Amino acid sequence: MKGQGPLAGLKVVEFAGIGPAPMAAMLLADLGAEVITLDRLEPSGLGIPRPPKYDVYRRGRPSLALNLKHPDGLATALDLIAQADALIEGFRPGAMERIGLSPDACHARNPRLVYGRITGWGQTGPLAQAAGHDLNYIALTGVLAALGRAGEPPAVPLNLIGDYGGGAMLVAFGIACALVEAGRSGKGQVVDAAMAEGAATLFAPFYGLIAAGLHSLERGANLLDSGAPHYEVYETLDGKWVSVAPIEPRFREVLLERMGFAPAEFPDVRDPAQWPTGKASLKARFAERTRAEWCELLEGTDACFAPVLDAAEAPHHPHHVARQAFLDIGGVMQPAPAPRFSRTPAGKPGPADAPGASSAQILAGWGVPPARVAALAASGVIPA
Repeated sequence: MKGQGPLAGLKVVEFAGIGPAPMAAMLLADLGAEVITLDRLEPSGLGIPRPPKYDVYRRGRPSLALNLKHPDGLATALDLIAQADALIEGFRPGAMERIGLSPDACHARNPRLVYGRITGWGQTGPLAQAAGHDLNYIALTGVLAALGRAGEPPAVPLNLIGDYGGGAMLVAFGIACALVEAGRSGKGQVVDAAMAEGAATLFAPFYGLIAAGLHSLERGANLLDSGAPHYEVYETLDGKWVSVAPIEPRFREVLLERMGFAPAEFPDVRDPAQWPTGKASLKARFAERTRAEWCELLEGTDACFAPVLDAAEAPHHPHHVARQAFLDIGGVMQPAPAPRFSRTPAGKPGPADAPGASSAQILAGWGVPPARVAALAASGVIPA
């Protein structure tokens, strides 16, 4: 599927998996790369089962189901890799080597190939072969210990930090960087992206603040972790929630004045000892009106305010609608490609392809002769 965007013209082979690898492939496909997904002939049983159109991070790219245990399947994969600019795989270290698709084997066919690998712990180290998931990766980096409210256990977040922020974004960025270098040197290389290291990278500013004594290791005792009254969420009269984050004094004055407080008389939030009093005052005041009433008073001002919207509400917010930040793709509302480019804008992705649904079309489009496609189907290497 040829795309529109700054990566148009690039060809990427993605080995189907779960979590960060397909998300990284989505990011590349969203921005115009021609990405093909190599699926197994039989369902892997991994991930959360769902109809293809709801598998949003598989959007925008066709699927080829291939039996890599068959010699012809392996040869076909190598033929496709020989034409690709990049490869993405998210298996445990050594898995690609065992099936005959190691970096050395792939670079022997395509020296310019950027070989992107994303794992939880990295390709080397004592934990490299250990199973894990997002929660484990962020636990080992200092991130999980910092999440949560005072006096409570670490808060279990969605798998955004390890899998997607620290994983998918990191390997996509690494692949893009390696492609730039390959354009200069003519040589490919391996990108070893670890979700644990990506999560630690996201946490880098806090390592600096902790070292400077400006951020406590105690949860819920800091400016940005629910300790402060002016960086917090509050419940409204109708049981909904709003967020406020006026860190700067001039923005704080806007919030307080619009809420009916005299800024000079409000507890001095520069003193953490006064945070509980300030938080109690804001909590009581926010409980006096509905979320809609607070939005009418505060939204769009310099109060650093936003309603807490759920996933059903967010796509319909006027700001998102004005920027077309969400798209209906195949009947499923989902985020539009990002970021935006002035000269090479991304197109609208197509819905996720069912595993193996485009096998013959992909092979034909990548130059495999019809007779060979027919032979692969007859021998069970691809779906008949």
